[in-house]
Amino acid sequence: MPAPLPVRDGLNPTRIRLPDPPAEYPTVVAYLRARFPDDADALAAKIDAGEVVDARGTPITATTPLVPRADVWLHRDPPVEPEVPFALPVLHADRDLVVVDKPHFLATTPRGRFVVQSALVRLRRDLGNDELSPAHRLDRLTAGVLVFTARPEVRRAYQELFAARAVTKIYEAVAPVGDVPTLIRSRIVKTRDSLQAREVPGEVNAETRVEIVDTAGDLALYRLRPSTGKTHQLRVHLASAGVPIVGDSLYPAPREVAVDDYRDPLRLLARSIAFDDPLTGAPRRFESARSLPPFGPPADARSPRG
Repeated sequence: MPAPLPVRDGLNPTRIRLPDPPAEYPTVVAYLRARFPDDADALAAKIDAGEVVDARGTPITATTPLVPRADVWLHRDPPVEPEVPFALPVLHADRDLVVVDKPHFLATTPRGRFVVQSALVRLRRDLGNDELSPAHRLDRLTAGVLVFTARPEVRRAYQELFAARAVTKIYEAVAPVGDVPTLIRSRIVKTRDSLQAREVPGEVNAETRVEIVDTAGDLALYRLRPSTGKTHQLRVHLASAGVPIVGDSLYPAPREVAVDDYRDPLRLLARSIAFDDPLTGAPRRFESARSLPPFGPPADARSPRG
């Protein structure tokens, strides 16, 4: 079912699933006030304005009964968040695709404390296209090629291309020089109770080909070719090989970094993406214009926003 509210100012509406059983909350409003006590005044204003609706688009009122496991929709006010002060260059745009060169520190989609400061919301606002949707994702700390679909009619074809691993992805990373295997294979799991993904015994589900393409002192520029896409796969594989990526605040051990501290980016770049277009069959290839120091200028210092 499509959302009953439109995208507004680049932001999708929020869906809230009502609880089961509802005995403690006879009305939708009672539940929303209990769940979001700090937003009581804003919620009241939205309800009075008819901006909180059910799945059919009918506005919720003060007396609307709570239906177990039903959905209500509204536009939540975005959090106060520091601006990520780097540009989001468009590498390619046509009727079907928009491809950007994402900077470090910019989330792909709204999540948690990063809402407006996401590639999706910025791009929707900059291009005036609320139908943009990511065909895949990059971690907030990873820079490089990121592909969006430009209209709903083609979204599934491109997203399935990425889901089926029919896309050739090449990454670059800066890490210490080391005796790293040319092929790293392991089983990686990521659970919600941990920020880190980890390698565990069992059937292999993550594979990365590794080569050193340049060196500068005790650092190397690695070319990484993942054939799988597990969470944090490249960071885990290089850390487990004894050469953690420069600037990694999570591997091999977490260290705290302020969200607006941009001095030491993760030296990981999605260099290129290539695939056969699922609609036309034509080959497509997109490449980042960014570099990773010391093998080029700082990836984002040359591209301040505005």
